[in-house]
Amino acid sequence: MNAKGFAAHSATDPLQQFAFERRAPRSNDVVIDILYCGVCHTDLHLARNHGGFTLYPIVPGHEIVGRVRAVGENVTRFKVGDMVGVGCMVDSCQHCQPCLKGWEQDCVEGSTFSYNSVDRQDGTITYGGYSDAIVVRDKFVLSLPDGLDPAAAAPLLCAGITTWSPLVHWNVGAGSKVAVIGLGGLGHMALKLAKALGADVTLFTRSTGKEDDAVRLGADHVVLSNDPEQMKAVAGRFDVIIDTVPYDHDVNGYMPTLAVEGVLVLVGYMGPLSTPVNAGSVVRGRRAISGSFIGGLRETQQMLDFCGEHGIVSDVEIIPIQKINEAYERMLKSDVKYRFVIDMASLKA
Repeated sequence: MNAKGFAAHSATDPLQQFAFERRAPRSNDVVIDILYCGVCHTDLHLARNHGGFTLYPIVPGHEIVGRVRAVGENVTRFKVGDMVGVGCMVDSCQHCQPCLKGWEQDCVEGSTFSYNSVDRQDGTITYGGYSDAIVVRDKFVLSLPDGLDPAAAAPLLCAGITTWSPLVHWNVGAGSKVAVIGLGGLGHMALKLAKALGADVTLFTRSTGKEDDAVRLGADHVVLSNDPEQMKAVAGRFDVIIDTVPYDHDVNGYMPTLAVEGVLVLVGYMGPLSTPVNAGSVVRGRRAISGSFIGGLRETQQMLDFCGEHGIVSDVEIIPIQKINEAYERMLKSDVKYRFVIDMASLKA
């Protein structure tokens, strides 16, 4: 299937127009015309080969919203014209213990990701959502609730589920006290979702001047984490802390703010923490440090339905695909509130 999009051909090349071939649709596939695609930090990291495992050429994009163009003969959940979403995964083994539990992101055999991955059936390389169309196994296609702005809903497929999953796993609800570290693409979604779940929500930030935005997004309180007196004032307060910081950082300062049996969940950084964690801050009070990686299909649909019921979407800046390289540079400077979303109609320009 002929497709077109934008791709990087090396770690130093800017993204540019790219014509390529999508795999032929199978009987259980859905063909989707892409309308919008969010821009995630992971896109930038993989385009520039920061992890050392990028397969070039690479077409990034895993926050995809579009309309169904065609369905395979064995597809019953979707029909032509449906508005749908595709997140970070397009397949998994479906028979290992995590997959059977609905945790496809932790597939023992390895998930097939939306881009920079190898199709488990034919060995072709997957290409992502910076393109006009995509072919996806029907189980990995999600229904977009009526009433949600499709452009602003696109980042829910990564930033939304990445913060929703730990909130639900750790039973956040009415009466919970939740803190969020960092106010970016992930952080602003964590504030919105925690507030809608009924929690009392606090933003931890190192920067002044974010109070108004934080409150608008759902924060009840803002704490400057580099102010010892403010940190002391919230000692023992939080049941759950969602840590969205995307780089190596010291978590020790936040541990005393956890309540007994509280948990700090890392969702933004997957590398080594260079500052050792003080075991005493974990042992005393039965506190925990945990982690969470995107989320499974069942909970992603649950999250989308919840957002549909509560009118929750991301704060986005819509851009044409021709400005993607500029968007990457701005993203590195945190110059976006809070997620870039590409309008794929611009591909026709």
